Amino acid sequence: MKSWFSREAFAVIHVKNFRFYLFYRNFMTMAALMQSVIVGWQVYDLTHNVLWLGFIGLVEVIPQVSISLFAGHYIDIWDRRKIVNYTTLLLVLGSLILLIYSANAAYFSAKFGVFPIFITIFLTGLARGIISPAQVALLGQLVPRNLYANAATWNSANWQVAAVMGPAIGGLIYGFWGIIPAYSLVLGLNVLSFFMIMFLKVAKHEVIETAEGVFTRIRSGIDFVFKTPELLGAFTLDMFAVLFGGAVAMLPVFASDILLVGPQGLGLLRACPAIGATLMAFILMFRPPMKDTGKMLFLSVIGFGICMIGFGLSTSFLLSGFILILSGAFDNISVVIRGTILQLYTPDDMRGRVASVNGIFIGSSNELGAFESGVTAKLMGLVPSVVFGGFMTLVVVFTTIKINKPLRKLSLRNKM
Repeated sequence: MKSWFSREAFAVIHVKNFRFYLFYRNFMTMAALMQSVIVGWQVYDLTHNVLWLGFIGLVEVIPQVSISLFAGHYIDIWDRRKIVNYTTLLLVLGSLILLIYSANAAYFSAKFGVFPIFITIFLTGLARGIISPAQVALLGQLVPRNLYANAATWNSANWQVAAVMGPAIGGLIYGFWGIIPAYSLVLGLNVLSFFMIMFLKVAKHEVIETAEGVFTRIRSGIDFVFKTPELLGAFTLDMFAVLFGGAVAMLPVFASDILLVGPQGLGLLRACPAIGATLMAFILMFRPPMKDTGKMLFLSVIGFGICMIGFGLSTSFLLSGFILILSGAFDNISVVIRGTILQLYTPDDMRGRVASVNGIFIGSSNELGAFESGVTAKLMGLVPSVVFGGFMTLVVVFTTIKINKPLRKLSLRNKM
């Protein structure tokens, strides 16, 4: 038991900059996921059309993918802390638009429909396309190399704690007190995250002088990923798993029409994957996935796919919640492994560009997965579409196992 409570598990917490970074991520994540729950319920309540839930993902992913690679280039040559801070202002603006819209929803929905909501979703996607790779690159400046795995685990655990609290609190506040207090809290958390990142004291990262143009540098980042099978395999595996396993986008429909639990239940369901992920993150703090890493990655995504199939077939609120908890636990293993691989295999001067490629692979797959879920639910029916997605996740895993030998044999212990 003594080895389970080693000081090494808490080593990165002694880094002051990293603590401020965790607070920033916690506030921002709570706000983002709280907003996601409220927007999902609000759009379905206004339209009663699953396709509109799919469009939420599509409208968010278009600006994210469009700007991500360019953002990666400038993240590698500009002040990463300032990029994160100023981009957070877009999130503040988006939450302010939602609050104003909902303060007089009858008037605005009659005059503009759900268009103002989708403006906010577009701004959120734009911000994510910049802020996601910037955060990853910034993290590499905050901690020494020997703490990358520890930092990735704490970062994931922190995100998951926020992902438990955000959806649950958002759903409960919306259900019991209404949409105005819910959106007000989202706005407040975004403002807090904006100020929190200002406490970071980060030296400017080393920039290698080059005469290369923007597009040449972007291409070099893409080439680096495609020439590194461990990175490419981890990114691709998670991309397709999330793309086909995007049942979370359909949770408003499950909560409303199948499980009959309302917005309060929706918030709890959205929190369930994060509960499982948080529990797994704390296990990984003491038992980091450094040995047989590739095998652990594959097994975790297989478990995630099976959970999606089980969730699609469930008609019980308690069983559905339990399955989502398991799915979050499996998913967090792959999140920690992927984050550690990215930091260990990528030179600091390329982290922005490589993280932007990762953002397109992983971040966009969430929104494209939401769109895919909406379309397949419309064409196949809700339950068959979720079960189909789970089976496709398994197909992707076994295909990757067959074709990617370096990832199959990966052990991160040899890279530290």
